[in-house]
Amino acid sequence: MHIGLLECDHVEGRVPDAPAGYREMFAALLGPHAPRLRFTYFDACHGDLPDAPQACDAYVCTGSKHSVYDRLDWIGPLADFLRRLHRGRRPYVGVCFGHQMLAHALGGEVARGAGVHEMGVHRTEPWMRPALGKCRLQYIHKDQVTRLPADGVALARSAHCEVAMCRVGASMLGIEGHPEFTVPYGAALIRLRSADIGAARARAALDSLAEPTDAAVVGRWVAAFLAGGAA
Repeated sequence: MHIGLLECDHVEGRVPDAPAGYREMFAALLGPHAPRLRFTYFDACHGDLPDAPQACDAYVCTGSKHSVYDRLDWIGPLADFLRRLHRGRRPYVGVCFGHQMLAHALGGEVARGAGVHEMGVHRTEPWMRPALGKCRLQYIHKDQVTRLPADGVALARSAHCEVAMCRVGASMLGIEGHPEFTVPYGAALIRLRSADIGAARARAALDSLAEPTDAAVVGRWVAAFLAGGAA
């Protein structure tokens, strides 16, 4: 499977305790479930996008420090590319910012929200194997999807995030949480933002990282979806 990684931020070196970037984290997440996996990297946040949706079998869109409603030169072209993927039914999975961009590009709405570390799955689909009634992921986000596109279906929600996972049409998936995050990276990112979120919330978030997550299961779901499991 040939995946185009749409990089909407670059995190390498931002936090000294976690040198790995999105490339390494997504390879580790998906590699066990897609043995012939290969990536092509697109520096989307600097305007580098595929010439055509057919350039790769499927696409993954990363998180970002930016918001989808920021007036940045690369936001509009990325949204246009997602609309082309939607029309062509090319498999796509967006994580955090990539999840929000999916809604933003296709007519939904995104606004400020609050992140938590839990996700309840209230609608299972054929590619969600093993099926879970509830799963846990790392979350760290300031925005969230508040209205889905016309052909969007909510698959999961959490206590403070009504659309924690969604499918748009048959080929596009959004996940607000971060199944790709390692514990060291998540901890480093929380420490980096502790002044913004407050000491008590930062400590609670750090403590929650000691609990197991279902990231491996979600990685399996994502790999199946990208391979056409929703068709």
